[in-house]
Amino acid sequence: MNQPKPQPFTRPTRLDDFPVGTCFSAGHLVETNASWRSATPKIDLERCTGCQLCYLLCPEGVIFKLKDSVGIDYDFCKGCGICARHCKAKAIQMIREGVR
Repeated sequence: MNQPKPQPFTRPTRLDDFPVGTCFSAGHLVETNASWRSATPKIDLERCTGCQLCYLLCPEGVIFKLKDSVGIDYDFCKGCGICARHCKAKAIQMIREGVR
């Protein structure tokens, strides 16, 4: 799997220590986002056709490819629901946090 890994940010102490450009290369996050999510996407693997449209449209890049379907890295998912809205097979449902 090619998922992002959190990296700690060390605040520079001198002006010359500040990076020119971004602090990290693409594909690295500095904190998890799941704590403020109000809904969680759940994939019905029986209905998933493996089209990977959700993978292509996820703004956070937390949906990853599996052999015949997709998975979600819930540590970084913000619960925006874009994946569920665009799933043509209706294989992704948004479930309110705290509801089982």
